[in-house]
Amino acid sequence: MGHELMTIPTKSMKAGEEDYSVACMVPVNAPGVKIINTTYAPRHEDPRDFPISSRHHTPEGFVIFDDVFVEKERVFLDANPELAGVFAHSLGLWERLGGLSSMVTSYEALVGFAQLVSEANGLERTGHIKEKISEMLINATLIRASLEAAIENCHVTSDGAAFPDELYTNAGKYHGAANWSMMVRHLHDIGGGAILTAPGIADLENQQVGHLARKYMGTMQSVDGLYRTRLFHAIRDLTADAYGGWNAVTNIQAGGGLYAQRIVSRLHYDMDHAKRVALQKAHMDEYIGQV
Repeated sequence: MGHELMTIPTKSMKAGEEDYSVACMVPVNAPGVKIINTTYAPRHEDPRDFPISSRHHTPEGFVIFDDVFVEKERVFLDANPELAGVFAHSLGLWERLGGLSSMVTSYEALVGFAQLVSEANGLERTGHIKEKISEMLINATLIRASLEAAIENCHVTSDGAAFPDELYTNAGKYHGAANWSMMVRHLHDIGGGAILTAPGIADLENQQVGHLARKYMGTMQSVDGLYRTRLFHAIRDLTADAYGGWNAVTNIQAGGGLYAQRIVSRLHYDMDHAKRVALQKAHMDEYIGQV
């Protein structure tokens, strides 16, 4: 995925943490660099039962520096704790924007799966099902609105670089991460237990039971058993298996945990403006100058 390892602090540093206030670029193949790969890729004999993760997976790497020499021109920060936060913040902003942009698609997919499986189950007109999908689509809309607001209100520097708006990026990423479990819970409630118990694709092709499995996995003449089964497999793979677990953690931790986004959101929110609005609403204009 890359030839270089960008190695930077992940938080602000203080006096006494000089040894950790280091930023540099290290070639992946430098002597002493060791990477232990982990993956959520399906360990299953039939990849058809994993329609999402069998085609898209991101290995994670636990990186070890075992006496690695880094040339001086590759060092950007060397024992300067007062500058460590600059590096950490710069990564956090872009990581959160990337996470927010990924959530737009993920949230819309969850809404789509909820609607599709409700139709396949013949329950799309049921009141509580419609209510859950309505809540899901409202959240998906708010996530997209946050991304568009972050881009529309970007800050362009003197050298022409565009930076997304800090408040909308962090508030949107926080909202998406904090509500992901609710979105998945609604999808599981709508889909039902067959998300886990649906037969495998090979079972549907089995000469002894395949025709029965296809028959009873169907719900109406218009809903084919194979189609409904594949929907269940996709939902399980996306939200209730190894890939689903990876999603649950990375949605929160990408760009820092929820608390980090709350800190930055509060930092960039115009609290003085909000207080002035409140005073105007209370007809206490004489106090506005004190805010």
